Amino acid sequence: MGSGENGVLPKRALRPSSSSDGRSFLHRPRSRLARFLLFEKVDYLQWIWTVAAFFFVVILFQAFLPGSVVERSGDAGGDGRGPARRGELGLDFGEGIRFVPSKLLERFQKESVGTNSSSLGRPGRRAALLKPLLALVGDDLFVLVGVLPDLSVDATQLHMVSVAVALKEIGYDIHVYALEDGPVRRMWSNIGLSVTILPMKNRLETAVDWLNYNGILLTSLESKIILSCLLQEPFKSVPVIWTVHEGSLALRLNYYMANNQTQLTHAWKQAFNRATVVVFPNYALPIMYSVLDPGNFFVIPGSPTEAWKADNYMSLNYRHDPRVEMGYRTEDFLIAIVGSQFSYSGLWLEHALVLQAIAPLQHEFSSASHLKVAVLSGNSTSSYKVVVQALSLNFGYSSSSVVHFSVDEDVNKLLVIADVVIYGSFIEEQSFPSILIQAMCLGKPILAPDLAMIRNKIDDGVNGFLFPKENIGMMTQILSQVLSNGKLSLSAQNAGSVARVHAKNLMVSETIEGYVSLLEHVVKFPSEVASPKTVADIPLRLKKEWQWHLFENLSYSHDPNKQNKNYGILDKLEEQWNVSHMENAVNTTRMVDDAFSPIDWAEEKLIEMVNTRKRLEEEELKDRTDQPHGTWEDVYRNVKRADRTKNELHERDDRELERTGQPLCIYEPYFGEGTWPFLHNKSLYRGIGLSTKGRRPGADDIDASSRLPILNNAYYRDVLGEYGAFFALANRIDRIHKNSWIGFQSWRVAARKVFLSKRAESVLLESVQSRKHGDTLYFWVRMDKDHRNPQQQDFWSFCDSINAGNCRLDIFNDFYLKFYGAFKVAFVFERGK
Repeated sequence: MGSGENGVLPKRALRPSSSSDGRSFLHRPRSRLARFLLFEKVDYLQWIWTVAAFFFVVILFQAFLPGSVVERSGDAGGDGRGPARRGELGLDFGEGIRFVPSKLLERFQKESVGTNSSSLGRPGRRAALLKPLLALVGDDLFVLVGVLPDLSVDATQLHMVSVAVALKEIGYDIHVYALEDGPVRRMWSNIGLSVTILPMKNRLETAVDWLNYNGILLTSLESKIILSCLLQEPFKSVPVIWTVHEGSLALRLNYYMANNQTQLTHAWKQAFNRATVVVFPNYALPIMYSVLDPGNFFVIPGSPTEAWKADNYMSLNYRHDPRVEMGYRTEDFLIAIVGSQFSYSGLWLEHALVLQAIAPLQHEFSSASHLKVAVLSGNSTSSYKVVVQALSLNFGYSSSSVVHFSVDEDVNKLLVIADVVIYGSFIEEQSFPSILIQAMCLGKPILAPDLAMIRNKIDDGVNGFLFPKENIGMMTQILSQVLSNGKLSLSAQNAGSVARVHAKNLMVSETIEGYVSLLEHVVKFPSEVASPKTVADIPLRLKKEWQWHLFENLSYSHDPNKQNKNYGILDKLEEQWNVSHMENAVNTTRMVDDAFSPIDWAEEKLIEMVNTRKRLEEEELKDRTDQPHGTWEDVYRNVKRADRTKNELHERDDRELERTGQPLCIYEPYFGEGTWPFLHNKSLYRGIGLSTKGRRPGADDIDASSRLPILNNAYYRDVLGEYGAFFALANRIDRIHKNSWIGFQSWRVAARKVFLSKRAESVLLESVQSRKHGDTLYFWVRMDKDHRNPQQQDFWSFCDSINAGNCRLDIFNDFYLKFYGAFKVAFVFERGK
């Protein structure tokens, strides 16, 4: 592609085409290339051999490119053996691989600009009066909820506990929900957080009112089951931050696409789309999950997973000698070459340069000890093993000195037996490589290029060794300092010891500050709740290390199937999906069979003929009879009466028939399918839906939006809330409510488990039927649910205790008389179920 910034390129003069010169199109002047290719004297066989020789040279050059490059790089190095400078070879492979959450950052910026502009017009004030519903600590705290897959001891628990302790310190209160119980439950309770176990089968058995929380934290792929509730109204607006540590689903997506299981892929896309933000602990996972990216992916780097794996591996395998198991001798010196978790075209060339830099060290080993090199690569194909073997032979290694090691094998075992770990990738990534964290946690001295991501965490000569990325030849000199008589030097051993301590709590501050900053952008707090502290107010001790001390007294039993748990979760979800789809298909087929099997087609034909004859007779009689005439009001009144009569002829269910003979009907306003588990299915109760879409199928519920059309507008529906249901019911109530008494109960009361008990229902019905108090407003309350009543007093005693003894005096009765008019007020209270 050219550019005309430096001037206008001169145009070639075009000869005007004219038929007067007597030349046709075939006799136009040819270019030099055309005259050469089409010249009559050229031997076409010679031309074919020239093209074949050209392609042969290209193929030969590609086949022997590593050797040729190394040879020319050796000449360029000056000493005949040192590798060439990386800048001369142009090894900038993969430097364009970056993950930037542009859509999410743009959304955050727009929201911050809108918030700032609104605050300039009218400064917001916070009353800070509302306490969190499940508060276990001080007042004026926010409520978040964390949903954990289970309470077993693992790195995910350590990660979330460290984040939760920091959030709790700056003013958040966290209520922990778990799908399975485990030994970590006691630890969560010790730090002042309540824990609730949600029993799970195919779906949630214990429903939760997620509107009580300002935000929801999900911590694993198994938490997708919780998202099925959050996909329905009224929980769609609750912010959800979903942290995904596993990469198993990304590998399974290829299987779904290959087997045309698009429904499963669509289900996961729907779940990822529901989350406000999907958080990953490294920059490789969002690229692996790019198929499911709806624009809400975010990376908060940092996780104790590598350190946790290293500690567990050393504690479980301290009695074994992995060197003997892998075929190495005790006196062998092993160098492990690791690299980026990304795959790119220049990987083999970087391995070639590192092998060339290590090759001169072979002369420093005696006959008793040997230099061994293991190349760790994500490419597990046999062809890459051949490439590694060819490179080693080309640099003078013996046939058994250099081996290829795949990431599918036990990487920890390789790092444990390695004496030195070299990071052989030269691409700039966005975070510190996790493979180096694993090696450092195992106490291994590392050599790495001075990339920006590595230079920020490695102090050269203290906890690792750095070499210039522009001059790989310096690696040979650094390795000569690391070695001493075929063994690790004292300085290398000290660097490994310092690296072990340093890597155990690496990137803690980035993780803690990242979650706090993310919550500031995602969660919007109401005015009645006080603002939490900022990132700058986080104590320094919480940003220095993970909360390892909380797990010291917890017993950890190694589960050999723990690593396959993620795949087991996917298998379980796939099985549930297949069963549900098979049941739907079977039910549909059964309904069709049941509908057509008992039909007697001869009888149906006879009935159709009789109905047709009857309809024709009615039409003839209708034409002969005189039609009565009247005003438009009479016609309109008759039509509406006919419509009401037609609607009343529908088949009534058992609950509706039972309700007609009862003196009381309690209405439960609700909105959306998420509230269905909290509604009653008794004849005493009747639901009233604020929206037509979220009504229960087959239930005798009232459509409030049809009786009050203003509820079709989402703005007015949210403003009115449950009062909209009251207004809709009051509109010509005699057409809906046929009972003598009317009651109301919110679905959120059932979610808090403070709804009318069976005993309260019987007492209330008895009082209504006997008209014990006449026309009365009844209030019901659970006295055992108020934290201000630890002595379990009755209503009047408790009311007197908090109102200076004025509840039973005439002042109390006069107030209710003025407020409610001629109605009496009665209270039905219960101390426990």
